[in-house]
Amino acid sequence: MTEEQDHALRELLQFARTRGYAFVTPTPATHARIYARLPGRSDLRSILGWSLPFDHSDDSDRGLVDLLTRADALDENGRIFTSRVRISSLGDLLLLHSAYPTAQRDAVFFGPDSYRFASFLQAELPRIGARAHLVDIGAGTGVGALVAAKTIAAQRLTLTDINPQALRFARINADFAGIMIDSVLSDALGAVSGDIDCIIANPPYIVDPARRAYRDGGSLHGGEVSLAWTEAAAQRLASGGAFLLYTGSAIINGEDKLKAALLGALQGFDVSYRELDPDVFGEELDQPAYADADRIAAVGLVAIKR
Repeated sequence: MTEEQDHALRELLQFARTRGYAFVTPTPATHARIYARLPGRSDLRSILGWSLPFDHSDDSDRGLVDLLTRADALDENGRIFTSRVRISSLGDLLLLHSAYPTAQRDAVFFGPDSYRFASFLQAELPRIGARAHLVDIGAGTGVGALVAAKTIAAQRLTLTDINPQALRFARINADFAGIMIDSVLSDALGAVSGDIDCIIANPPYIVDPARRAYRDGGSLHGGEVSLAWTEAAAQRLASGGAFLLYTGSAIINGEDKLKAALLGALQGFDVSYRELDPDVFGEELDQPAYADADRIAAVGLVAIKR
């Protein structure tokens, strides 16, 4: 990774914007279905949204090919090219992330959870008001922090992730959006300095045998990382500090066991908790780890330290 490659990726975002590009990224299951029925298309949404291979048989897409080549983000097999990056749109934001399929351990994911996380923040952040130092744990593309910056005033924004590629894309996305951030390679909050008065998080929450960082939520039916980040937030926040968590919870025989665990970690906080979507990633219920689960619900938690 070089500054020239990063600059080319910023130019790629501008290239997409000037052409009116917009693309809403669906679940991997939906993506696979659409991917299978679109071969042969080479418009910008097919290349940078659906991650379709394209036959570079003329010079009409030479500008795109040049940018992807400069960014070292193009796979080439003869005259068949494939972009290794995708671009998703959310409102006026364009966000760079990994191409489909996101099978690599260091893949940077963006999808329906990102949109739900953004909506959750847009609904809840105005109620807590301006903040001095907002930290986005496990920031991925940086969507949470960028939406937060457009929703409330924050003097300082810090993004953490254990994936250097995620932090790289987040910095590019933030720079393109004109938003100043600090990025810290860290698991949760360990390497974040200074006082913190707002923490937002969208942790991985699916049991993933491949152990991909953006997806694997660990034990507790995928709730282990959510609980660990909640415990870390509870320790770092001072009185009046806010923690906003978007995650998923496996419902077992009608019981939300993750909710009970999270509330137990947030003693001394005023907490609101609700289901945002009662049934997400239903295909995961076919996996052995979810043999006893009724469903997986997307949930949102807001906790204010007393």
